[in-house]
This record gives sequence, C-alpha cells and structure tokens, in this order.
Amino acid sequence: MRKTFIGISALAVFAATAATAQTDTTPTGAPADTPAAAPAPAPTRTPAPRAAAEILVTAPVRQSETDVLQGTSILSGAELTRNLRPTIGETLARQPGVSATSFGPSASRPILRGFQGERIRVLTDGIGSIDVSNTSVDHAVIIDPLLAERIEVLRGPSALLFGSSAVGGVVNVIDTRIPRTVPENGYRVNGIATYGSAANERSGGGAGDVAVGQHLVLHADGSYLKSGNLRTGGNILSSQARAAALSQVGLPQDTDEPIDFAGSAALRGKLPNTQSETWTAGVGASIITDGGNLGVSYSHYDSLYGVPIRYATAVGQEQEAPRLDVVQNRVDLRGEINTGGGFLDKIRVRAGHATYRHFELEPDGGVGTAFFNNGTEGRIELVQANRGGWQGASGVQYFNRLFDVNGDEAFLPRNETNQTGLFTLQQYSAGAFRAEGGLRYETTSLSAKTPLDDLRFFRGSRSFDAVSGSLGASYGVTDAVRLGINLSHTERAPSAEELFANGGHAGTQAYEFGSPDFKLEKSWGIEGTLHAHGDGFSFDASAYYNDFSNYISENQVAQSVCQTAADPSGREVDLPCFQYQQADARYYGFEANASVRLAQIGGYVLNADLLGDYVRATIVDNGPVPRIPPMRVLGGIEAQGDRVNGRLEVEHVFDQDRIAAFETTTNGYTMINATLGFNPFGKDSKTSILLSANNLFDVEARRHASFLKDFAPLAGRDIRATLRFGL
Repeated sequence: MRKTFIGISALAVFAATAATAQTDTTPTGAPADTPAAAPAPAPTRTPAPRAAAEILVTAPVRQSETDVLQGTSILSGAELTRNLRPTIGETLARQPGVSATSFGPSASRPILRGFQGERIRVLTDGIGSIDVSNTSVDHAVIIDPLLAERIEVLRGPSALLFGSSAVGGVVNVIDTRIPRTVPENGYRVNGIATYGSAANERSGGGAGDVAVGQHLVLHADGSYLKSGNLRTGGNILSSQARAAALSQVGLPQDTDEPIDFAGSAALRGKLPNTQSETWTAGVGASIITDGGNLGVSYSHYDSLYGVPIRYATAVGQEQEAPRLDVVQNRVDLRGEINTGGGFLDKIRVRAGHATYRHFELEPDGGVGTAFFNNGTEGRIELVQANRGGWQGASGVQYFNRLFDVNGDEAFLPRNETNQTGLFTLQQYSAGAFRAEGGLRYETTSLSAKTPLDDLRFFRGSRSFDAVSGSLGASYGVTDAVRLGINLSHTERAPSAEELFANGGHAGTQAYEFGSPDFKLEKSWGIEGTLHAHGDGFSFDASAYYNDFSNYISENQVAQSVCQTAADPSGREVDLPCFQYQQADARYYGFEANASVRLAQIGGYVLNADLLGDYVRATIVDNGPVPRIPPMRVLGGIEAQGDRVNGRLEVEHVFDQDRIAAFETTTNGYTMINATLGFNPFGKDSKTSILLSANNLFDVEARRHASFLKDFAPLAGRDIRATLRFGL
C-alpha cells in the first residue's frame, strides 16, 4: 500500500503541474473511417492531450476516447512506430495498465490489469485471431504488428460486447487488408523496415492498394522477419534459479546425458533457442460506394520460432529446447451499409474463418505434438442513428472452434466450442451528462469428443448461459474535465482447457488438470474515471475494483493429484502438477497517464509525460493470484520539431514480493530508453527515420507475469533503426 500511495501522489503532483500549462496542443488521433494509410510519419510520441476527435473502433458506437466510461489506450502513428516489436504483447507493454506474458521474444501476449489468457480477447479488426494463443503462453498470437495501422486497448465491461471472455479487456489490431476507402490518386503504398541489434532482427512489411474503376479497390501486403538468439542483460537464470542449480552440482544423475548445472548457472548474454523466422502474405478487395462497402481478404501466416529453455534446477528434471512450426490460412469479410438515417444509421457485418496448425518439434526435427484449430467467428451490428442524444448498437455474434491436440504430450481431448451472443450498447447524452448501458446474453456449449477407449479424458459436453451487463454515467464538470463511474456484472463460461485438460505440456513444463464440473465465473465491478484535457495538458486516470465468485485459477498442488488423474492411461507424471480450481477472488488497482507542454524553444516544443499503474489480486482464503505485474512508473521528456524529434524516457518497475506459494519473488528494474527521429521531407511527409536505444544501460530485467521469468530475462541493450515510407 505504501508503494500505491507513492505512485498516486506522484501522478497527482504531475497532474497539478500539467494544469498550469497554457500552450495549445495538436490532435494525434484520427477517425477510424479515414483513408487507410500508414500511421502518421512523425517518429516520436506526442505526449500532449489525447484529442476529443480520437475515435474508438472497438466499440460498435463510435465515440470520443474522453467519453468512454472505462480506461482506454490507442496506439497509432508515431507512438506505434516507436513501440513496434515482433509481438503484440511487447508492442503494447508501455501502455497504461498493460504488461506482457514475455514467453521469449516470439510469444508474448498482452496482459491487461493483471488478466491474461481466457480473460483477454485479441482481435484483428473486431474478430478474434483464431489461433491457440489463449491455450498456453508459448503459443504466439497470429497477428503481425508490422502491418498494423492502429492498435486499440479497451478495458472494462464494455469490452464484453466482444465476448464474455473479454472480462479483462480487448486488444483490437486494425490493418488495411480489406480497404475502406478509394485511394485519392488511384493507388497508395506504405512500407516499413526495421533492424534491432539485440536479436539481429531484420524485418520489413509493405501494403499497397490500387483502384480499378471508381468503386473497386484491390489490396496486397506481405511481411518478413528473421532474428537470432536474443541478447539479454546480465545472467540468464535468476538468482534463485542459479542457487538451486548450483546446489545440485556433484549429485549423482541416473541418465546418459547428465545436466551441467554449473554451466546453466553461469549462462550470460545470449538466450539460447530464441531464434525465429516469420513471413506473411495477404490479398484483399473491396467494393466501395457512397452507400457502403463490401470486402474480402485472404491471408497466410508462416512462422518457425524457438521457445526459451526452462533449465533444470534439480536432479531428475528435464530441460527441453522446443521449437514451434506455425501455419495459419485465413479468409475475412467485412461489409457496411449506410441506411440513410431514420432509426438505423448503419448495418455492419464482419466474419472470419481460419485453419491453424502448429507442430512442436523435437531436437531431431520430428513432430512431438501437433495442434490443430479450425475457427469461425462472425458478427452483425445494427447501429442506431443519433436521435435527441440517444444512440446505440445491437447485434449478434457467433463463434465456433474445433480444437485437437495429437502426440505424446497431448493434454486435451479433441473438443468443440459453440458460442452465440446477443448484445446491445445504449448511450444517452444531454449537455454535460452522458449515460451508457450495456447488456449481453451468451450461450456456450463445449464438448469433449474423447474416444470410448480413452479413459483419461472426460467424454461429454457442458452448456452455460451467461448474462452480463453494465450501467454508467459521466459528467462534464467543465469543458476540460469529465468524471465518470461504471457498475458492471459479468459472467464467463469456463474454457475447454479449464474443463477438460489432463496431461503434460512441455512448453510450460507443467502437468495441467482441469475440472468438467466448473460453474460460471461471475464478477461484480466498479470503475471510476477522470479525463482532464486542456491547453497544453492532459490527464486520464481510472481506478477499479472487481469481486469474483467461482474465479478460475491454475495452482500448483500435490503431485499425487495429477498422478491419480493420469493413472487410467498408465502415464507417469514427471512434471509439476497444476490444477485449475475455483474460488472467490478480488482485483483492484489503478492506471493513470499525464502529459504537459513545458516550453517552446525556437522551432521545438518541449513536452513531458508520466504514466503509472498498479494491480492487487487475491484469491480469498488462499493468497495472492499468481503472476500479477508489480507497480510501474514510466516518464519521458520529448523535444518535437518539424524535421527532428528526440525523446528520453525512464521506466521503473518495482519489486514483486507479493506472490503465490509456488512463485519466486522478482527484483525490480529501471530502464532508460532514448529515441531520435527524422522527417527528411518535412512533418507532412509519410517518410520517417527512427533511431532508438532501448535498455540503454543493459540492465537485467524480468517480468513477474512471465512463466519463464526465472529462465528468460528481457532484451538487453537494443539499438533499433526503423524506416517508414508511404506514397
């Protein structure tokens, strides 16, 4: 609590300082329906206030960010270019309230307010990524940040419009694969190329549109990334893991390939088995008229990447160097009809279907375990016209997943999930007062299609009916300041993994055991927001509290529990035993960010910004929820000119010593990053060059939320160069 008080006090002081600034600011956002061009070329973040014109596309009703009743973040233009990394998780990790799973440089999923996995939805243009990244942290999200035009983070109950599993929030990645507008000059081309020294990372991506006649637009895009083993700062193993490994030196090992415990403890620098190679390709086409648009696309994703080794720290443990060979083929559709007013303003249709497979490869290149996932998701939204301050959207969403795991380490039976949701979001505005109410009904059916002769897995099905809703209001105290509060009730059906798991998983080095008897996970929540935007300053803050019943978490239990579950198959359990369990839980925390314009010196404007976040999560009568990110503060100072921009920032992550029984503590760290950007043809040009030095002093840093934090630190000093261009 002392750390929380310090953080809130620091942010409050900064906000008070920001309120004294008197200089005008420049909007950084752009409406979602503007031409699908590359992000703005200026290669540094404008820490001035987020403008009221900035629009969320993750909500069916377009609205200003300052009007939303929950904390939000939008990453586009200069800030997106500066933070771009090979994974969505690392790209977003510097946003308020966001961390990352950091399972090596190739598999890092976002964590929102301490929630990850099943409680986060990662979308591409409003539809799920249709992969298996929610199944395990070593599975990559099949979305390429190189091709992103804009990434939005919507936290809080409104995210439930995209599914009950979005209780933690939604990440929506907007790309240009299905064109939204006709190019003004008949064509448009955008590209990006990046080099990063920490992993000898070489990447590039490009997208182009061409108009065929007045209404047809064709699109093509592609990207390529290749990297070597990641260079880290300091030791590979944490101090606790090194001590455990050294305690085993000299002990007898009953194996033909004894483990070199002393060698593991001495590892520094390069993180073995983290090389990767990924390429994507896509084509699309849209018919665009004044009355609406209809488009389709096809995309292919192909990746081969290594997962950091979880080194043995005791005699009898195994240490593997798994690699994943991933392929996804996907077809998407998006349509919108402008109805011309009346009660309805627009009708939107969005759908996607993907076939996905990945092979977990043995050291000799053979396939150890194969994952197959066929998924279909679609939604129809009826968007109401604004009538007397009342507007809204209602719709239906459908999701189907066929998931199968084959091989020696298959920990799930073949299973199918069918889910249908009905939703509505209604808003009312009258002067300074705004109100919002949302409601979602969702029915979910999950079936385990286990062969009759397989006694290890559950065979049968479970069905759940869930009702979630939220009601909130905000009031404009002045033209610059708005206060809001939101109450919510959410219900989430357990996933197939939580219900049916019964087996060892090499990627996480755990034997995972679920329960088909789980009930709906339910929560009540309250969130307060503050938005203050004025001449030369901005301040946005959210504080929240969630009370869960039947909260599902994975906890380490006695080895005998998993051995009993595995006995029908005659398997010997030689991995740590983790069981999904239900109990009551509490989450609360805050996130805040502030910015201020300090001065103008010649042709340069000097800005400063600060963000902080904190979350505390507890399983009642048990203790802390595992893998919760610690408190963090990040501040920066930036000079912006027409052609040259510079930024220096400091990020401090506190120690995490509030841990579950099976976790180890994680030391805090301080990173310093510097960025220098050039707009060689002026600020209005689409061409920019960015040079940056991240983790400038090569510190050893570990994210507590990572399953591998004791064996895989974050990148060390990373010198990056990025070229972005557009025609």
